[in-house]
Amino acid sequence: MREKIPSPCVKVCKFKRQGHCIGCGLTKDQKRAFKSIRKPKKRLNFIRKLIRQQDKLGGYPMWPRAWRKRCAKKDVTCPLDVPGLLET
Repeated sequence: MREKIPSPCVKVCKFKRQGHCIGCGLTKDQKRAFKSIRKPKKRLNFIRKLIRQQDKLGGYPMWPRAWRKRCAKKDVTCPLDVPGLLET
């Protein structure tokens, strides 16, 4: 994937779940860290870890749809829609 991968943040930004956002599952530190990652491969690894983190926290059922919408708005292919891309 050569397109720039957008932040997994979906602009909800309410940190209520033990410091994790109720919209995407990121902590404030993770949100800052993602912005500094430039290489697509490292961004994908970050997203993989986030998805595992979301699962451990009990899931974020609205996040995939919201992130797809954000990717579409930025005119990039959502990594969730590329078969096998996020599998480890």
